[in-house]
Amino acid sequence: MYGNDPESAGVATSAPKGRPDHHWEDLIEGDLIHSAGMTITDAHLVQWAGLTGDLVSLHLDETYAAQTQFGQRIAHGPLTLSLGLGLMTQTGYFSNVVAWLGLDSVRAVAPVFIGDTIHVEARVATARESKKLGVGIWTIDYTVLKQDGTVVMTFSSSFMIKRK
Repeated sequence: MYGNDPESAGVATSAPKGRPDHHWEDLIEGDLIHSAGMTITDAHLVQWAGLTGDLVSLHLDETYAAQTQFGQRIAHGPLTLSLGLGLMTQTGYFSNVVAWLGLDSVRAVAPVFIGDTIHVEARVATARESKKLGVGIWTIDYTVLKQDGTVVMTFSSSFMIKRK
């Protein structure tokens, strides 16, 4: 047993455990956040196309895609962007979002193929107080990378976050 910490003694606490409850004060400018990875499958492309109506042959038609500069089907750019946002959400830092304020500077840099695993490295570009009481603003610069370190997409996104 280490001091009075019940967890170090192997004793359960009555406090529920779950996703971290992060607030605006928990990140400062310059902080770097890494996400888990996700392997892109055929199902991602087909479901995204069905959900959005983005039925472009480059994403769905193997014969057509084989004749393009990529030589195979590629993931939709907006799918990659959405997965990047979603992977960051899974880090727990966005549990107290009040509002999503938008995207800036979206760039599709390289293709994402079926079988590629993407993850996000994001840096807090801005962490500023808001004029509204009880909230602050984060602007996060996202870099989406493949398993080999190739950057596939970059963008910035801003959020209004509850303060403690």
